[in-house]
Amino acid sequence: MNPDTRERTEPVLTSDLPNDHSTVSVNCRIAPIKEPTNQNNNNNNEIEAFRTKSKKTFKNALPQILAVSAKNCLLLTYGMTLGLPTIAIPALYSNSVSNITSVRHDDLLQLNKEQISWFSSINLICVPLGCMISGTITQPFGRKPSMIALTLPFILAWLLFHYASTVTQLYLALALCGLCGGLLEAPVLTYVAEITEPHIRGVLAALSSTTVILGSISQFILGNFFHWRKVVLFNTIVPVVAFISLLFIPESPHWLITKGRIAEAEKSLCWLRGWVQPDAVQYELSMLSKSIALNEEKVRMKKNKKFYSFYMRRTFLLPYFIITASFFFGSFGGTSTLQVYAVQIFETLGSPINGYTSTLVLGILQLMGGILGVSLIHWTGKRPLAIVSTLGSSFCFFVVSAYVFIKQYNEEIILNVTWIPLVFLNTAAFMTHISIRLLPWMLIGEVYPPNIRGQASGASGSSSYIFSFIANKSYFMVLDCINLSGTFLLYAIVSLIGCLMLYTMMPETEGVPLEDIQNHFADKTKTFVMKIERSDKIKEKQMWSATNPALELDHTETHI
Repeated sequence: MNPDTRERTEPVLTSDLPNDHSTVSVNCRIAPIKEPTNQNNNNNNEIEAFRTKSKKTFKNALPQILAVSAKNCLLLTYGMTLGLPTIAIPALYSNSVSNITSVRHDDLLQLNKEQISWFSSINLICVPLGCMISGTITQPFGRKPSMIALTLPFILAWLLFHYASTVTQLYLALALCGLCGGLLEAPVLTYVAEITEPHIRGVLAALSSTTVILGSISQFILGNFFHWRKVVLFNTIVPVVAFISLLFIPESPHWLITKGRIAEAEKSLCWLRGWVQPDAVQYELSMLSKSIALNEEKVRMKKNKKFYSFYMRRTFLLPYFIITASFFFGSFGGTSTLQVYAVQIFETLGSPINGYTSTLVLGILQLMGGILGVSLIHWTGKRPLAIVSTLGSSFCFFVVSAYVFIKQYNEEIILNVTWIPLVFLNTAAFMTHISIRLLPWMLIGEVYPPNIRGQASGASGSSSYIFSFIANKSYFMVLDCINLSGTFLLYAIVSLIGCLMLYTMMPETEGVPLEDIQNHFADKTKTFVMKIERSDKIKEKQMWSATNPALELDHTETHI
């Protein structure tokens, strides 16, 4: 590729400028090359197009919000599958707390302690199976058709739950939910990253996790009034709504371009950017096409390498480490097991209100934390929220651990402060859902190169469920080994370590174009650099410099 062609197809980066200092003036002024007048006019036009290529109005954002909302109906269904065990376990556990009413008790089926441990986690261990094949299976069909197809197994799973009369049927329904949840990872996460503009991508990506939380909370609310078998019948309505709403949204323009369907990609972009005319999306369509073409060129140049070579590069390894570590701290930081065993935990600690009401408060605060995180992320960025989230939850678990420890040896001291575990456990849930429980899901769709984004997203998402499965399945074992006080202390320590790691390793990606994020991770010198340099800002500055007479090169040779 000759320099002229490169100038037309790629943004000019600082690293592309010649490194010749022989003509540097004494005053070290910037040295652009003189260009003809018509070239200056072209630069001016490109600068103007660059500055006005994206209008940040509500009309432009509305279709993106609608598309993400349609996709979120499917995530709402999946969130319900995660919240169902919380309300079903007290009714199914034969040795459960004594104050469970006959309305909640299940007459058809009772599970022992071992079966309950599987019931709380079997869906989580099935999710990675779906995650690992999610990108491979869904990539050929597209994001939209894949999401539509996955609504049907969820409907089947809810019907299996309702009519289950054996443990095997319960396990089968849970496994189906987990598998479908895993298959959702690649199309759902890549879809929201590929259709949204950078300035609202973080907010709309965070809505995905908030919707999952809302799905769980809906089970807590309904579980206070209805038997869990009736609740699952109500749940079947949501995937039906998801099926219908997904029919009306466009396919990802990014995916359409990779398939050579440029006209459809243009139509999709027109819809997503506010139902605008094709002229308004030509700049973005051009930049997308160039970025994808350059990436495919790199893939073709490396076609003789093994398929796993792309997974051995920094552009995969470093983001994967950050995301996986975030999932680890989110799962073993306490809130995963706290949510599933909430009723039993609150009853054991002697909550001033009953376990079901305490669990409902827990769910509401989780949702409030998620909403607050979504509201703040555009203004604060991801890093500050992650640090506050992990540090705050660590403090809360330290307090609860101390409370339980004191209660074991001198219960009289805490007779008047029985509200402490209720307040601090709920605060911990609130703090974790401000960021750490949502953070990796926001990062997962924006930190990987396009050619492995689907597969990498599925692989990253699978780690979350593996960690949650281990945390939930081993809860009773950990409890027997280090008692409840030690368990909460462990959660506090894990959260504190998570705070330190994220502070050191995680760059700020909020509002940064996907290509710049990938370039940042590819640069070895920026491993511990937390600010990602945006190429559009560099380009705008260089264009301005190139057309500014005040910055013309002084060719007087220096004798110094």
